[in-house]
Amino acid sequence: MTLSVETEVATRTDFRKSKGERPVRTKLWFSIVALLLALLVGVFWGFNQFRNHMIAQFFAHMKMPPVVVSVAKVKTEVLPNLLSGIGDVVAVHQVNVTTDLAGRVVKIMFEPGEHVVKGQPLVQLFDDPARGDLAALEAQATNAKLALQRAKALALRQFGPQATVDDAQATYDQVEANIAKTKAIISQDLILAPFDGELGLRHIEVGQFLSTGAEIATLTDLSQVWVNFTVTEKNSADLKLGQAVHVIVDAYPSRIFVGKITTIEPQISIDTRNISVQATFDNPDHALKPGMFATATVELPTNPPVMTVPETAADYSLYGDSVFLIKKSKDSDGKETLTAVRTFVRTGERIDGRVVVSGNLKPGDEVAAVGQIKLQSGAEVAVSPEPPPPIPAQPSPY
Repeated sequence: MTLSVETEVATRTDFRKSKGERPVRTKLWFSIVALLLALLVGVFWGFNQFRNHMIAQFFAHMKMPPVVVSVAKVKTEVLPNLLSGIGDVVAVHQVNVTTDLAGRVVKIMFEPGEHVVKGQPLVQLFDDPARGDLAALEAQATNAKLALQRAKALALRQFGPQATVDDAQATYDQVEANIAKTKAIISQDLILAPFDGELGLRHIEVGQFLSTGAEIATLTDLSQVWVNFTVTEKNSADLKLGQAVHVIVDAYPSRIFVGKITTIEPQISIDTRNISVQATFDNPDHALKPGMFATATVELPTNPPVMTVPETAADYSLYGDSVFLIKKSKDSDGKETLTAVRTFVRTGERIDGRVVVSGNLKPGDEVAAVGQIKLQSGAEVAVSPEPPPPIPAQPSPY
């Protein structure tokens, strides 16, 4: 009995000891885990800081390769002073060949598109009745002439009165007048070309009855044409007779036709405030056709020299017009480098692929002409060995 009590007391004592030691071990375990986690987080944080620092150092010391561009020099040149307008080509001589009298077509003496000369017969209308009348009148004229001669002979010998001579003269003159009228009618039945030119489409057939004024064909003289165009009211003081005019048409975009001003409308249109101008052009090869749309350019007296750059060098934006000016400098090693600096300028007229500029530039400066779309102000550049493309790609419009 005594042994059992002692054993129970010993068991309770060991249980109490083990129960008191467990919290201490648990706390120690959690402390170790927390320390390890903190150490791991610190390692990761330090690695990220080190990585960011090295990346920043790399980009800070990294040198971007230069941008390859083509350059062009700022030039001082005298540009042509041009005044442009739009208009139409008009024939100097152009008519619709028609008939003066009604009649039936008996003969057509031309081919569509044929070149004819002035007075060349084109169409013959039926004229037999008029020719019959002419024959009768000519017979009457013969009889009237003989009667007049007899009356004059008798009056000369004083065998007849002067009144008989006057009546015979009147009768003869009347017959001659009727003959002239009949011949005129016959001539109207033969339709002739009024001037040299090119015939158009034929609108008649043999046997067709034509009413008065019926259209037979068009006739156009293409040896010389007019170009009628308009310019604004403010340019009227610059226009003078005889000034050279250059014209281009859509049919021949690479060809320039040269003429001169021959007429300036003395009145300015109230509706548009434009002034009409007419220029005359020789057209030996008949390239210009009436009705063509034309762009006319008048050469005015030249202006003073101006600075120009290629059109491709100018950059247009809401903040203003600018160019990339190429500046030379030396780096720390003494090597010469080229830098593109955005330079704001004022742009003006554009002619023949070049644009007028002023401000912040001087003749001889070099600007980026091709490749500047990849540039930022202050970027290092390298000059391309290839020359810039020809400007403009199309021929000059004047």
